[in-house]
Amino acid sequence: MINNPKILIADDEPRFCECLKILLEDQGYDIYATTSGKKAQQFLLENQFDIALLDISIPDISGLELIDFINNNSPNTIIIVVTGNACLDLAVNSLRKGAFDFIRKPFEFEELLTTIQNALSQNKLKIENNEINEQLEISKDRYRYLVQNSPDIIYTLDKDGHFTFISDSAEHIIGVKSQSLIGKHYTHLIHDEDLEKAKWAFNERRTGKRANSWTELRFKSFANEDSHVTCEVQHATFELKSTGMYDDNLKKQKASNYIGTHGVARNISDRKKLQAQLQQAQKLESLGTLAGGIAHDFNNLLMIIQGNLSLVLMEINSSNNQYQRLKKIEESIQSAASLTNQLLGFARGGKYNARTLYINAVLKETAHMFGRTKKEIIILEKYEKNIWPIEADIGQIKQVLLNLYVNAFHAMPAGGELRLSSKNCMINGLSEKRFSLKPGKYVQISVTDNGTGMDEKTMQRIFEPFFTTKEMGRGTGLGLASAYGIIKNHKGLIEVESRLGVGTTFHIYLPATEQHMETDENSFEVILKGTETVLLVDDEENILDVGKNILNILGYNVLCATSGKKAIELYNAHKSEIDIAILDMIMPGMGGGKTYDALKIINPKLKVLLCSGYSEAGEASEILKRGCTGFIKKPFNVNELSEKLRQIIDEQA
Repeated sequence: MINNPKILIADDEPRFCECLKILLEDQGYDIYATTSGKKAQQFLLENQFDIALLDISIPDISGLELIDFINNNSPNTIIIVVTGNACLDLAVNSLRKGAFDFIRKPFEFEELLTTIQNALSQNKLKIENNEINEQLEISKDRYRYLVQNSPDIIYTLDKDGHFTFISDSAEHIIGVKSQSLIGKHYTHLIHDEDLEKAKWAFNERRTGKRANSWTELRFKSFANEDSHVTCEVQHATFELKSTGMYDDNLKKQKASNYIGTHGVARNISDRKKLQAQLQQAQKLESLGTLAGGIAHDFNNLLMIIQGNLSLVLMEINSSNNQYQRLKKIEESIQSAASLTNQLLGFARGGKYNARTLYINAVLKETAHMFGRTKKEIIILEKYEKNIWPIEADIGQIKQVLLNLYVNAFHAMPAGGELRLSSKNCMINGLSEKRFSLKPGKYVQISVTDNGTGMDEKTMQRIFEPFFTTKEMGRGTGLGLASAYGIIKNHKGLIEVESRLGVGTTFHIYLPATEQHMETDENSFEVILKGTETVLLVDDEENILDVGKNILNILGYNVLCATSGKKAIELYNAHKSEIDIAILDMIMPGMGGGKTYDALKIINPKLKVLLCSGYSEAGEASEILKRGCTGFIKKPFNVNELSEKLRQIIDEQA
């Protein structure tokens, strides 16, 4: 086994990097983690790594390029590709370039550990046994100091399974003084459901079998050493490794020569929790990708319906007896768009219009709004006076809070107390529960009810989309899922604590900002017309048709393209006429990003309005950073489009 193997993690997802870093450090590995390919190259030049865990999709340098860099600069580093974009071609290419293995997200943590251990050709059991044997040869005082100061429980058993020695660490780990265990059978400590597995773990040497890995067992947690009453809250989970002891006077290890066992029990309860969080993060990331795709496609359909409806509404008088029916349809479209916004809030990249604000004002406003309709709920408020400002989408933060209030109301059908609080806090990066947050200043929001509470199984699923404990027809199961996505996309964290019959608390952490408060901008609800020429680019024929008709009614001349390639051809042919391009983000072949870059090469001053069923974050935000002049999300109505066009066209170059 290599002592303290050094591992490099390069992945574009910060939460995934932090999860893996903590879990692998808990295994004794020396971990360097980054979301930047260039930073990974710097690490590789400055350090000698045993293992490199690489994602294929890294923002500044691709994973395949990073493999080439490692082959050229650090040929002794073993490469394991870990990615959510797994396909056969990627797997073949990475293996051809020398990768040891290829793992697809989501994966079991044990699978990754096994791959790492195989790559390093570890023989951990043999090394640890040798270390124990070496320690037995040193002086009694030095050996006792080592054993008694170990964070693990070290023990010896006689041939019948009774403790002959157990280190003092047992007292602070499981609540039992070591001396009280001498003479007791090992089953005294084992959870009832794990007794059968424990027989093999503690006694495997009797049969001549050789254990080559740690055995996972649950130990009882004692309230005190005299009562021997186990705690109701939780049992501790341990990894146990035992080694048989034999009569030294006989050369062969036979069952008849067996005199007892010595071993190590390591508390892995915290690691199990972190592992569960990693799996949950991977699961929610996959669900988020699916949810975002559904929302995008559905928004395209809504755009076609909204566009055609807008055309009809512009052609009939409000006194027409069909007018109100059409307005009802438009309201339903907005309701459907709100539903997809919740899906986009859960999906990666769901933050829209961020501005500087103080959370106390938002809490007070939403509490007042909620309190007017739910008078049976007593709302208690406690806010820090000099609360730090945050940068957030106020509409989405209100959505998160109101979702939490409604959940609290459902948990208190006969009435109860809803406690709201805020405070400033510093995250130092050492807190296990908040390992995904960068160190720095944060604002903590807490929403507490004294309702029915939740069990552990329910708490593990509450942030999944479409999961609900309500009866059919009483909820979509998107409230907490969208809350999770919104807070995550604000670079924050949402946690839950709950006990059945006691109540539930949600803690939200949002990064503080040094920016000053911004004033609200006025919005316009009028239709603004123009006479310019617009290049409209979208791969959906129906969207092109309705978009062209709307733009014509607004007074614009329109040229339509069904792909990025055709858009470039059209622009080259009519570049002296075209004033602005409306560009769809998601298109087969040449997508919106590449089309935008190609158009800007032809004319760096061209004004472009991005349009997508996804949110502004993600790829759209990257294009906006490259100089794109605006963004509008589907479905939009005539007023929104007319205002956005005039805003961009009339803006001074």
